Amino acid sequence: MNLEDDLPQTKKPAAIGDDLYDFSVAELEQRIILFEQEIVRTRQAHKQKSTGMSAANALFGKS
Repeated sequence: MNLEDDLPQTKKPAAIGDDLYDFSVAELEQRIILFEQEIVRTRQAHKQKSTGMSAANALFGKS
């Protein structure tokens, strides 16, 4: 018997392109929630950077 068999299994973080075949319905729902939260976070960062870029362009002129 391998000692590692007794250790709790850690799952790798969700990633785009993962094979979804072995996921349960509950796990898929959690992935959807996770990715929806990441979309919101990414859109917020995009908005902040766009606002900053617009301000810089207004101040320094667009090259």
